[in-house]
Amino acid sequence: MSLAESTGPEFPELSCYLLPGHTTTPADAIDEARQAEALGLGRVWLSERFDVKDAGVICSAALAVTQRIKVATAATNLHTRHPMVLATMCSSLHYLSGGRFELGLGRGIAVRNQLMGLDAVSNAHLVEGLEVLRTLWRGEKVMGHEGKMGNLPYLNMGDWMDAKIPVHFVGFGPKSLRFAGQHFDGVHLHTFITDEGLQRARALVREGAQAAGRDPDAVQVYSVFATALNPSREDYLRKMVARMATYMQAPGYAEMLIALNGWDPEVLTAFRANATVSAMLGGIDSVATLEQLEEISELIPPQWLPAAMGSAQECAAAWKNQFANGADGVVIHGSTPTEFAPIIDAYRAL
Repeated sequence: MSLAESTGPEFPELSCYLLPGHTTTPADAIDEARQAEALGLGRVWLSERFDVKDAGVICSAALAVTQRIKVATAATNLHTRHPMVLATMCSSLHYLSGGRFELGLGRGIAVRNQLMGLDAVSNAHLVEGLEVLRTLWRGEKVMGHEGKMGNLPYLNMGDWMDAKIPVHFVGFGPKSLRFAGQHFDGVHLHTFITDEGLQRARALVREGAQAAGRDPDAVQVYSVFATALNPSREDYLRKMVARMATYMQAPGYAEMLIALNGWDPEVLTAFRANATVSAMLGGIDSVATLEQLEEISELIPPQWLPAAMGSAQECAAAWKNQFANGADGVVIHGSTPTEFAPIIDAYRAL
């Protein structure tokens, strides 16, 4: 019996990101995965980028240097690899790790899809793609298929294949949450969702699962929760204000958060009309000065920044509160394992 089989993680409900944000040093994922496992976390997530954050490569490295922790994508895309290539990547990681790999799929960014010459990913595309992947992982054949996933005359990975790989939906729009409850094993949400928004998200996922005749309790909901232990003013501005401000810049993006959280859309209108915001040549989290962030912070109501902030005890209590509001897991966002390690000790005490 392997160590992964004999001893599970201390906190299977807690997780964090590998290589959060932009990086030029992907080897950092190796130590980050080891640290997350040593802290007792149940899972790490990788958000794929098309530079040095290839999902297959980074997940393989993380799985190779750990024994208990699960490694998941959050997210990669359905249509940036041929379905046979994506299925093979996932099954390889699954068997390499003794079943510790999980797949998280997102729709992708519309502008990037266009620049890459790719179609937008519809719900129909996702349903079809899931069926192709799951068919192949069951050791069955895909024959004469023609649809959103392309022309697939014959695909087969071998009748010995039996890879039960959980697939998560990465998104947070109300319609998408119902859809995810119908088809996925889990839902990976978004930063800055309020307690009420989390409750609403859980209800929408359950509604979708029930409509599809599925067990609503079987679809796991993961809250992505910004965390900052005793943040300085600069930390607060760069990790909280700048992150939310960048979301608010993107057309159509913040609107989904507003709909889920029940916020006033006029706040967003005023934010985008602000002279400093409209003059930004790039993402606010990348180009804004501290002086500009101070000004921008006045445009964002404090209640629009729900997060775990303060002492280790306060942060641990905030994590626990996410479970009281419908989360099955908390994804610690905006802090590295080294930074949030003291919060783990406080959480253990709870």
